[in-house]
Amino acid sequence: MNISENRFTRALARGDQQIGLWISLCSNFAAEVVASAGFDWALIDMEHSHNDYASVLGQLQAFAAYDTVPIVRVEWNDAVTVKRLLDLGAPGLLFPMIQTVEEAERAVAATRYPPHGIRGVSSLTRATKFGRVADYTRRVKDETAVLLQVETQAAMARAEEIAAVEGVTGLFFGPADIAADMGMLGQPTAREVWDRIRPVARRVMAMGVPVGTLVSDPALAAELLDEGFAFVACGTDTGLLARGSDALLADVRRWRKPH
Repeated sequence: MNISENRFTRALARGDQQIGLWISLCSNFAAEVVASAGFDWALIDMEHSHNDYASVLGQLQAFAAYDTVPIVRVEWNDAVTVKRLLDLGAPGLLFPMIQTVEEAERAVAATRYPPHGIRGVSSLTRATKFGRVADYTRRVKDETAVLLQVETQAAMARAEEIAAVEGVTGLFFGPADIAADMGMLGQPTAREVWDRIRPVARRVMAMGVPVGTLVSDPALAAELLDEGFAFVACGTDTGLLARGSDALLADVRRWRKPH
């Protein structure tokens, strides 16, 4: 048995843009609800949710039956966390708050076996189908997405150097934290924020490195894809539930007869 191709990394390599959804509900059942919607990728978040290894495993299993590729955002740039998530079979990882080339190199190294990295070796894992994937150790680096998150003005100033680190699949711009760093906390879609992000993103694109982001405005998501962003998450499961429930209640109240 050979390792499965990562549809997400292969699509980015071909230049096929990927539309995603953010997953924060920490539920395999909720993950299954959205898994057949048709998104290209989904981000299972461990940084800003109460996900743990067991809940991530359940969500990976839920997505396994569908074409949507689940990427996991690790809590931090920590080699132990990376090792355990890769052993669980995560097809890709998003590393938050990468500030320097050295941090980028450390993230990549955590996903690589020696002598190219520091990932510990275990042959009987879910990732290897419990020892049945014969070429896993040889090919996993080519099938694992390594996405690095740029979230401050200082990191954006080094974005091209970070993107140039060998093994980086793509660069992800975090508009909420960038906005906060600009003194515009709570304004991730503000024009000033995107006026700062866009030229940096274009320079990274010019290097041939895919760039991505998360926005909750569908029109802005479409606009960024039209501008060349390669992977864009256009909403969150929690946001859909919150806004949907708000809208449902408002609709019922609006249609009630006056008393």
